[in-house]
Amino acid sequence: MNVEVVMPKMGESINEGTLIKWHKKKGDKVVKDEIIFEISTDKVDTEIPSPAEGVLNEIKVFEQETVEVGTIVAIISTEGESALPAETVKDEPPSTTQVGGEVVDIPMPKMGESVMEGTITKWFKQVGDKVNKDEIIFEISTDKVDTEVPSPAEGTLIEILLNENETGEVGTIVGRISKTGGLNIPAKVAPAQKTPDEKVFQKSAGEMPSADKFVKISTPEPAQAENRFYSPLVMSIASKEGIGYDELILIPGTGIGGRVSKNDILNYLNIRNTAKIPMASKLQANTESMSAVKRESVDKTSPAGVYSGEVEVIPMDNIRKRIMHHMINSRDTSVHVTAVVEADISKIYNFITANKDRLQQQEGIKLTYMPFITYATIKALKEYPLVNAVIEENKIILKKYINLGIAVAVEPNGLIVPNIKRADDLSIRGLAKSIAQLSSKSRNKGLTPEDIMDGTFTITNYGVFGSLFGTPIINQPEVAILGLGAVTKKPVVVEVDGMDSIAIKPMMYLSLSHDHRLVDGMLGGKFLNSIKNTLEYFDVNLF
Repeated sequence: MNVEVVMPKMGESINEGTLIKWHKKKGDKVVKDEIIFEISTDKVDTEIPSPAEGVLNEIKVFEQETVEVGTIVAIISTEGESALPAETVKDEPPSTTQVGGEVVDIPMPKMGESVMEGTITKWFKQVGDKVNKDEIIFEISTDKVDTEVPSPAEGTLIEILLNENETGEVGTIVGRISKTGGLNIPAKVAPAQKTPDEKVFQKSAGEMPSADKFVKISTPEPAQAENRFYSPLVMSIASKEGIGYDELILIPGTGIGGRVSKNDILNYLNIRNTAKIPMASKLQANTESMSAVKRESVDKTSPAGVYSGEVEVIPMDNIRKRIMHHMINSRDTSVHVTAVVEADISKIYNFITANKDRLQQQEGIKLTYMPFITYATIKALKEYPLVNAVIEENKIILKKYINLGIAVAVEPNGLIVPNIKRADDLSIRGLAKSIAQLSSKSRNKGLTPEDIMDGTFTITNYGVFGSLFGTPIINQPEVAILGLGAVTKKPVVVEVDGMDSIAIKPMMYLSLSHDHRLVDGMLGGKFLNSIKNTLEYFDVNLF
C-alpha cells in the first residue's frame, strides 16, 4: 500500500510552503510520526512527521522548492519493501558514459517573498563532475542578496541549463544531477573544427518545432550540432523570431559544451536583422564580424566613445549593478540634506583601551566603537521616532520597532546592508555580538534575504577606511542614514575651572543625511546632537 505525503496546511491564510530540508533519503525506512522533512511558510518553520511506517518510496518535491498546500511531496510504501521497479542498465553505444540513475532537478531557489528571479554568477562544478549533497555548486545574485547554493543530492552533474550571468525565474531548473543508478549520457567529444566557409547560416522556411522536442536529444552524436541542448528561453526566442531548426543548429554557442545561450541567439539576431543582403551571403562575408561579437576586445565603439590603446573595459558585476540602481533610485526619491557634528569620545576610548583584551579573551567580544554608537543611535530613535519612519505616497508610516542596518563593505567592490532585528531590545553586549555575526555572514556569503529586508535606519562607517566625514546616500525606503568618521586625536579647546585650555582628545565626526521631505533641519539637528551627547557622557557601567 502506498501512502501519499502532502504539503500540510499550517494556517487559514497559508496556501503554500517551501521544503527546506529532507531528513530521509529515497529508500530509507521511516517510522510513523518520525520527522522526515522541514518546511518554511510566511508564518512559521516546522518539522513534518511521517504519516505512516514503511519505506520512503519516492520524493516528488526537492529541497528549496515551493509548492501549494495539498501537493504530494513524497510517497511511502507500507509493505516494508520499496515498490520501485528494479533499475537495469541498458547496453549503449561506446559513445556513452554511465554516470547515475535517478535524475534530480536543481531549481532556482526562492530567496525571499519578494524575490522572483536570480542570476547565476558562478558555477563551481562542470558537467560530468561528481557532487556531494549540500556541497556548494553555484552562486546566485538576486536584488536582495548574493548567496551560494548547495547541491540537493549526491551524484553527477549531468546538465547545466542556466549558464553564468544568465537570469532565471524562481523555480526554473538550472541544472540536473544524476544519482547512482545507471543513466547514460553522451561522452564529452571535442566539437569538429569548421572552416570559415562552413560557418554559414541558412535561413529555414520550416515551422519551429515545440520547445519540449529539443529538451533532450536521445540519440547521442556529440560531434554534431543537432545534439546540443536548447534551453526553453532560447527556444522561445527562436520561435518568436521565426528561426527554424535548420538555422538554429548552425548558431555558434559560447556556453558549456557549445550550448547556445541567450546572448548567442540575440547577437545572431542582431546581425541577421540588420542584414540588407540575403542572410547566407551576409554571414559568409562577415565570419570575422561574428567572432568579434563574441570576443572581448578593448578596441570597440560604445555610447561613451571609441576605446583604443591602453584601455581596459570591465563589465559591471551583478552586485555593482544593483548598488548603482539603488543609489540612483535613492537620489531621485529623497531630498538629501546632510548635517555634521563632532563628538568627543574620550570616555568610550578609555573604556575600550582598558577592557578590549579582557573581553576578547573572556567573552570573545571584539570591542569597537560601533556597539556604543548603535546604542546611542537607538536611544535617539526612541526620542525622535519620525527618523525611524518611511514615506508611502502622502502617508507617514511610523515604525514602532528598530531594525538597525549596518553597512558592510564586501570585497572586491561591493556593499551590503544587513540589519539587526529588534535592535532596541538588545543590550550593548548583545549589539556587539550581533554586529560581529552580521559582519561575518556578510563577508562569507552567509546572509539570507531576511537579514537584508525590513531595515528602518542605517549606519555606515566610512571612517574605517580613513575618511573624516562624508555625505552618505539614504538607504531606501528609510528617511535618514548616519555616517561615522575616523577617530582622530586632535587639539581641542576645553574648559577647566572656568578657564579655557587646549587638550588632546579622540574626536569623531558624525554626519546625518536625511530626507528633507520628512526630516527637516530642526529634527535632524536634534537627533544628531542626541547621539553626540550620549557618546560624550556615556555611562560605561551600562556595558
